[in-house]
Amino acid sequence: METLQRLTRRQLEALRFVATHGAEGRGVSLNAIAQRLGVRAPSALAHLGPLEQLGLISRFRGKSRVTARGQSCLDEYLRHHRVAESLFARAGLSADATHTAALEVDLALSHRTVEEICGAEGHPEVCPHGQPIAPCAASKSPRHSVARPKTAALSARPVRPGRVGSSSRVPPFRTRGD
Repeated sequence: METLQRLTRRQLEALRFVATHGAEGRGVSLNAIAQRLGVRAPSALAHLGPLEQLGLISRFRGKSRVTARGQSCLDEYLRHHRVAESLFARAGLSADATHTAALEVDLALSHRTVEEICGAEGHPEVCPHGQPIAPCAASKSPRHSVARPKTAALSARPVRPGRVGSSSRVPPFRTRGD
């Protein structure tokens, strides 16, 4: 299981708070994290323990600081979330609905799945909200790019409520060299 998939939504929220409020190496106090999460200090500490065990934060003298691995995990999370938003936007959801839908799946997506979605979506550069999406490994290296089928694999027409729609099987993704 990948690091991102091991996190709970609350642990991710704590990690993001530590990263954004622990500027210049000063770190963030346990009480500040507890206040942000809306819990008491012992509960906040329970969220920080797994983050420290995974090497995403370091704790010293009562302060939490994000590690390089933690920042990398946050960057990866943003990529997963924004790629999921792009997928939902293409399926016809509004910008607000794409965010909500992406929150339901972004922590569960594996790197491989995100790479496949990214390739099928034509390597989008921005999410529906205009925020940049970091390039995937496939778009950086032509040798490993995902081969696109002649027809769009994820094309979907919105179906109005109360109407009947149909779906068809999408062929599996193949990488060059398969």
